[in-house]
Amino acid sequence: MAAGESRRLAVLGAGAWGTALASALARNGHAVHLWGRDAAVVEAINARGENPRYLPGCELPAGIRATTDLTAAACAGEGLILAVPSYAFRELLRTLAMGPAAARPFIWACKGVEPETHLLLHEVVAAERSEDAPAHGVISGPSFAREVVAGLPTALTVASRDADFATRVVDWFHGGGIRAYSNPDLIGVELGGALKNVLAIACGAADGLGFGANARAAVITRGLNELMRLGEAMGARRETLIGLAGLGDLVLTCTDDQSRNRRFGLAIARGLDVDAASAEIGQAVEGLRTARAAAALARDHNVDMPIVESVDAVLHAGLAPREAVTRLLERVPKAEVPSA
Repeated sequence: MAAGESRRLAVLGAGAWGTALASALARNGHAVHLWGRDAAVVEAINARGENPRYLPGCELPAGIRATTDLTAAACAGEGLILAVPSYAFRELLRTLAMGPAAARPFIWACKGVEPETHLLLHEVVAAERSEDAPAHGVISGPSFAREVVAGLPTALTVASRDADFATRVVDWFHGGGIRAYSNPDLIGVELGGALKNVLAIACGAADGLGFGANARAAVITRGLNELMRLGEAMGARRETLIGLAGLGDLVLTCTDDQSRNRRFGLAIARGLDVDAASAEIGQAVEGLRTARAAAALARDHNVDMPIVESVDAVLHAGLAPREAVTRLLERVPKAEVPSA
C-alpha cells in the first residue's frame, strides 16, 4: 500500500475515543464508517458533524458516516478499529467472527483487561480466534479524545506481531496531527494502557484528599515501578513501558482532568461511592474493573503492587481512601534500587 493512500475503514464504537479515531482517519482522507448503538448520537454525527453525548461542541471532519448497523459498518471497511470498552470486547469479537466481515484485519483501541478472566485482550483474541484470526493488533498511547478531534499533536503506538500489518495501520493514522509508531510488544502496550487507568484513580484520589504535588509524583513514579515489575513478569519489554504506551500515557492520565479515571478518583475522595462516582463520570471508567484484574495478575505472578492493590481495596473492599494512604506510608522501608 502506498503511503497516504485513501482507504475505507470502519470504527466500531462511537464513544469519545472511537469518534476521535474516526476523526483522525477522516482527516487523513480515509472514508470512515462509524458504528454506534445510540441512534441519537449516530443521527447527530451524520446531520451536524458532532457527537453530542461524548464530545459535545467538537466539530468532526467530513468523511465520517455513522450507522447503528454493525454488519453494514464492518463490511464497508477494509480494516476494522474496535473501540468498545474492554468488558464488551469478547462479545464484539464473537459477533464479528460469525458475520461476513470475519476475515477483515482489525485493531483494538480498548485500554483494559477482561474483567472476568484477567486476560489481556490479545489473549482474548487467541482464545476466540486461535485458528482463523486475521492480522490484528492494538493502538494506544497518551491521547485525549478532544485533542485528537481538534487535530492537536498526538503520538500513538501500534503494536502487532505482524510487522507488515503494523506498518499498514501506522500509515492509516500517520498525519493530520498524529505521529504514529509501530511496536511488536503487544503485552507491554496493553499493560501500559490498562494499568495507567488504575494509577490515575490513585492520583485523582490523592489530589482530592489534598495530599499535594509531592504525593502525585510519588504515585506516578512508584506506579510506573509496579507496572514495570508486572510487565517483566509477563514478558513485556522495558522500552515499551518507558515509552508512549507506558510512561507517556501514565503521565497524561494521572495529571490532567480530561482523564475520566482521574476524575473518578477525585469523586471517590469527595466521599462518593463507586456507583455514584461512575454515574457522575457518565462514561466507562476502565480503571474500575481493571483494578481488580490487575491485583489478581499481581498475585498470579507473585509481584508486589501495593498501589494497585490499595486502589482495588478502596473500590471493591470498602477501604477508606485516607486509610489506604496511611497503610502505604506505614509499609516497611526498603531500598529503591537493589544493591548490585
